[in-house]
Amino acid sequence: MMTAPDRTFLDTLWQALGGAAGEAARVTLTGAGSLPSVFPVSDLAVASVAVAGLALGDLMDGGQVTADRRLASAWFASSLRPQGWTPPPPWDPVAGDYPAADGWIRLHTNAPHHRAAALSVLGVAGEREAVARAVAGWTAGALETAVVAAGGCAAEMRGADAWAAHPQGRAVARAPLLTLEAAGRGAPVDWTRHSARPLAGIRVLDLTRVLAGPVATRFLAGYGAQVLRLDPPDWDEPGVVPEVTLGKRCARLDLKRPDGRAVFEALLAQADVLVHGYRPDALARLGLDSARRRALNPGLVDISLDAYGWAGPWAGRRGFDSLVQMSCGIAEAGMRRQGRDRPTPLPVQALDHATGYILAAMALRGLAHRRRTGQGTAGRTSLAATARLLMAGGEGAADAVPPAPETPADWAPGVEHTAWGPARRLAAPLTVAGVPPAWDRPAEPLGASAPTWA
Repeated sequence: MMTAPDRTFLDTLWQALGGAAGEAARVTLTGAGSLPSVFPVSDLAVASVAVAGLALGDLMDGGQVTADRRLASAWFASSLRPQGWTPPPPWDPVAGDYPAADGWIRLHTNAPHHRAAALSVLGVAGEREAVARAVAGWTAGALETAVVAAGGCAAEMRGADAWAAHPQGRAVARAPLLTLEAAGRGAPVDWTRHSARPLAGIRVLDLTRVLAGPVATRFLAGYGAQVLRLDPPDWDEPGVVPEVTLGKRCARLDLKRPDGRAVFEALLAQADVLVHGYRPDALARLGLDSARRRALNPGLVDISLDAYGWAGPWAGRRGFDSLVQMSCGIAEAGMRRQGRDRPTPLPVQALDHATGYILAAMALRGLAHRRRTGQGTAGRTSLAATARLLMAGGEGAADAVPPAPETPADWAPGVEHTAWGPARRLAAPLTVAGVPPAWDRPAEPLGASAPTWA
């Protein structure tokens, strides 16, 4: 049975995507249970999965969409079930929450250069106890400012009221959940659509990292799109790569070198969709601003995300799901409402995962527009916008029944032969016109493929 919060999130997302009123009635939500949280995380999980399915169904000229609440909640944690091996740990040993002199701060140190920035500010080696002692001598706000200025990633824990009064919180509150605008003009997309692989023939260039963007492109790959992920020569994120590279080819390309940019421009000219999660000015500094991208590919569906929104003083700030949860009041609300003595984030990185499905829906809406008109699309959203959506959904039910425990019967058929070892995947939480996603390629390491369209 569809509950009111489910319908509210779904309707809000579909309206933000420009969907026609009443079309969300084509969505059937199944399954039961709620992840334990002070916010309605499972409602958001199933609604974001469903809206991506609804956008795909619209591109396919209709079709019933079914999304499973229990499976969607599980996918927000992980879809991967390794068989006889263990994925690398998701967090650097220094990453985490620390008590400062006047509150709490989170340091995000998974990337080596982010770790180096934080340690340089604190003046200590990378040993957790030494970091904790050094953090205790700072106020949280001063340390956040210093780490960010050094090129690192950190977030002071703020309550929702403090975020609402903050200049960036006000900017996020004024901004729409997402934007989709017609841009440029190319040839209409009218690829041959197969009922089981409706995106076959669509080329997606993926310039995203960690979770939100990779979740989006994983979804597109699941319905047949050819996804080529590009990473810099020195980038790695070992804790999440086996989870998010499913269905993709992963290559390395140095966009700071003229020859790398030339290869990228040739790839972009042949792409249908670009999804990128670089900070707003990063591509522009490489000579690849929106005007250049549009000149190279007038009909491109150009979809971008950032952490803290596209306006306000933090528009260019580095950020991740866990940092946004600290900044906007989610972690503080979890601590306060659950009577904990430390920041209490959501049980999963729901901002990342939900934003990923929203990005996929944005790309699909852009493809539908190009199919009709020949015009390209430029779209933007942020993790902070998704946080605002979740928090506007009210509190999670304190007495909610958790999802039923997983069993091997919940796994998709077959073994995935990843580069790390055999694995099973959780069954997909979505069908569109009776068709679930299916991936043609197992997960592969970053840089395993050449930077070419297959």
